[in-house]
Amino acid sequence: MLMSNSERPPARLHYMAYSFRVLTAGDHVVCAVSGARIPLEDLRYWSIARQEAYATAQLSVEAEIKDRAARGLPG
Repeated sequence: MLMSNSERPPARLHYMAYSFRVLTAGDHVVCAVSGARIPLEDLRYWSIARQEAYATAQLSVEAEIKDRAARGLPG
């Protein structure tokens, strides 16, 4: 049985500075904030510390602000 692209499981990645390493094959990852599907060729934003991917720069900033607030750090 063939799987369509929408049925494929997401890739598992290890995020590093300037790049990422594929741990488990897949053609996309899921945005940690919005849940949006991000094709690997379009992935531009991630957190090394939280090992999360983000669909846009704005969503990455929102995640950073939320994380800093949760840890009791200023803005």
